Amino acid sequence: MEVIKAGDIDNDRFDRSKRLGWFDIEKVRETRVLVVGAGALGNEVCKDLVLSGFRNITLVDMDYVVMSNLNRCIFFSEEDARKRRYKAEVVAEKLRNIDSSVNIKAIVERIENLPDDFIPSHDIVMGCLDNIIARLHVNAHSYYNRVPYIDGATHGLIGKVQVIIPPETSCLECGMNATHNKIRSMRYSCTGSNISFFEPKIAADINTTSIVSAVQVQEALKVVHERWDNTIKNIFYYDGNRNFSEVMELDINPACPHHFDR
Repeated sequence: MEVIKAGDIDNDRFDRSKRLGWFDIEKVRETRVLVVGAGALGNEVCKDLVLSGFRNITLVDMDYVVMSNLNRCIFFSEEDARKRRYKAEVVAEKLRNIDSSVNIKAIVERIENLPDDFIPSHDIVMGCLDNIIARLHVNAHSYYNRVPYIDGATHGLIGKVQVIIPPETSCLECGMNATHNKIRSMRYSCTGSNISFFEPKIAADINTTSIVSAVQVQEALKVVHERWDNTIKNIFYYDGNRNFSEVMELDINPACPHHFDR
């Protein structure tokens, strides 16, 4: 007979998660997660991943911390901004404070500069990017290599999450329009480095960021557990102005280069 001592359940970090019934902590721990972008969304996504039990995380970002990051990035401090520390390295350091068992690797580099076999060396990709060209790069490599990609984006109080499960769903490029194509090479940068086009900064809201990132990680858990009936198949849209959300359909575009085999 197993003897259960008073207070034992409180010693299990993931006891409450396991009460969901379908939650498998070993599956979560073994999953190799790639997070691209360590800004506002990246901070929140990484926090939620670690608190959800993910242990194998690679974080890619080439930028450093600035003061304007501090109102929506939980892991950055004034000292980090003064020292111009790299975002990926700061987030990795702070995540280890949350859970010392986390295996997180910080890579200070553009995702486009990493080898072709880098993205497919992971089981799932979380997109927390602020520019189109990097998003399309991640989308292309994820879709081709059949790696699930969960893309998040915000603009002020508006946010979206697109869950891409190749080859079953539409991908990021399926929803591209003429405007996107026109600005795909323009980069919104927090640091001002490597800018080829200047665009005024867009509004950002930590509440919207928190909601979008939470949905991203919730969907990652569904993907890991293969809860396909509950997974967002298209785009989750959130409007904080009206506290309104809906899932919008995005059909596969037969002209999309990632669906030529269809």
